[in-house]
Amino acid sequence: MDRVKAVQLIERLIFDPYTRTHSLATEAVTRALAARLGQDVELWGLTGLLHDLDYDIVGDDRQLHARLSVDILKSVGGLPEIALDAILAHNGDNLGISCKTLLDHGVTSGESITGIILAMALVLPSKSLLDVKATSIRKRLTQSRFAASISRFRISQYAGLGLSQEEFISIAVEAMQKANLKWPGGPVTPT
Repeated sequence: MDRVKAVQLIERLIFDPYTRTHSLATEAVTRALAARLGQDVELWGLTGLLHDLDYDIVGDDRQLHARLSVDILKSVGGLPEIALDAILAHNGDNLGISCKTLLDHGVTSGESITGIILAMALVLPSKSLLDVKATSIRKRLTQSRFAASISRFRISQYAGLGLSQEEFISIAVEAMQKANLKWPGGPVTPT
């Protein structure tokens, strides 16, 4: 599967602008992680982009989320089993699946850190991702009440990448800043 087909799937199945932008942010982070780790940047990016493909359909059904994405992706073809497994793993704490591969760890931690980074931007006077500092994210991760719905356990899966927390967060913040994403209400295509 190429990115054009992946974006077409996103446009067909994800209507919520936040979820679309979250998917693009996850793509940016997973691509950056893959580049840093010498992995397949395209595969990691597509997996990050498509990880929440079913979210508008399943909503808060934690037992179905990711499973339906995998079913949809199997029906259209084009993603290897390792990518499908990583999509399942990102919801593994609800499905009883542990992260095993670098891709599993990258998608799980990468998609979760995007929420903390966005939340940090929203509390800044500028409300700009460009003003988010990795050091601020590290401090906020220790504050359980800050962006409380975002799983610190999922973020902690970065450890399976062999990166320090500082390096992981720096990569994620920089990737989201470079993607130049406009959160709901604006364009959602990275430049």
